[in-house]
Amino acid sequence: MSQRVVITGLGIVSPMGDAVETVWQGMMTGKNGFNKTTIFDATTFPSKFCAEVKNYDFGKFVKNTELHKHGNRGTKFVLGATVQACKQAKIDVETDNPKDGIDRTRLGIYLGAGEGSIDTENFFEALIAGYDSETSKMDFAKWTEVASVKFSPQHELEQEPNMPISHIALLAGVRGPTRSCLTACAASTQAVGEAYKIIQRGDADVIIAGGAHSMIHPLGITGFNRLTALSTNNDNWQTASRPFSATRDGFVIGEGGAIVILETLESAKKRGVEILGEIIGFGSTNDAFRVTDMHEEARGAVNAIQAAIKDAKITKEQVQYINAHGTSTSENDSIETRAIKTVFGDYAKKLPVSSVKGMLGHLIGAAGCAELITCVMALRDNTLPPTMNYSEPDPELDLDYVPNKPRKVENLEIVLNESFGFGGQNNVLVVRKFKD
Repeated sequence: MSQRVVITGLGIVSPMGDAVETVWQGMMTGKNGFNKTTIFDATTFPSKFCAEVKNYDFGKFVKNTELHKHGNRGTKFVLGATVQACKQAKIDVETDNPKDGIDRTRLGIYLGAGEGSIDTENFFEALIAGYDSETSKMDFAKWTEVASVKFSPQHELEQEPNMPISHIALLAGVRGPTRSCLTACAASTQAVGEAYKIIQRGDADVIIAGGAHSMIHPLGITGFNRLTALSTNNDNWQTASRPFSATRDGFVIGEGGAIVILETLESAKKRGVEILGEIIGFGSTNDAFRVTDMHEEARGAVNAIQAAIKDAKITKEQVQYINAHGTSTSENDSIETRAIKTVFGDYAKKLPVSSVKGMLGHLIGAAGCAELITCVMALRDNTLPPTMNYSEPDPELDLDYVPNKPRKVENLEIVLNESFGFGGQNNVLVVRKFKD
């Protein structure tokens, strides 16, 4: 018999704050985390704004900051989120003698992440030193003269996507199964889904799952600008992210870390921790189409939603709310709407759908888990978060997008969390309010 998998801890570090309740209450009042880019000088870039994490005090969460000082931005964000989630789930961290009742060989990690942030100043100093303007080629002997002195070996190691996992393992003494997935914007949803499956089949009792990412650097922003994925509405940047609106022109890139603690129902009861929700379904597919485009008929997204509903052993009419990927790009919002209408048919018109990226920004590898956390909070408060900046309906997009203000509902029980990423990745979770 497969295990029931429940959620016992939540943690987030985001552009809207570094506490779950702070972020949730901000969403209830329509706040956002958008700001002019300050991590580097973006004044000549097509997109001059983003959703940076501001005023983050790493030492507020982690006592032994020296042990993690070489971690990149994403790593430090997710460590803060991990400490929050572990505290709520009563998991001991930063100790050689944990007394939380968890066998460390059955405590795991599953994290969605990406490449580490670059050492911008030293990277470009070496690039300038090595570039030969007469030949328009790189002289790598000159590059090496600078790079071999300026580049930190620890920083270069931290470029590896598995490094955040290593830091979390040190923090919590994890000696069980550890996994990393690099499925772009769908990564942390996939991480939570795969962690759910690992626990369900009995290979772990507790898993720290989620995501970490920061791509707010010149190469990351340039790449997304070249893909025309980012909003360039520099005159109205506070309302630039407009999911499902006719005036949408791209997403606002963000950064952060988000973590949920998953464990067996038996473990949670034995340890006496509060149960915040239950994962009951997961679907994962690929479009097998273009690398940067979703399939026009939304075939991968449709299959992922259907697979998640089937895995949850529910009917489609039992789904009461969808937390959409909703990037505020023309393609994603149109095709995601098509997927929902294909799966749910006539019921789609009665089904509320919203995207919190209009407030939170797009946290890339951390996005899905951050949005899952909002699903758990929605179940707790029977309140749907809004799609902010919904200024002008798109005649082709005709669902209920919960525009511009939160909505109280009665008896919210089952919700869907959708994430779709570059490369055709589609991951969907079904979350239920816990009932014993």
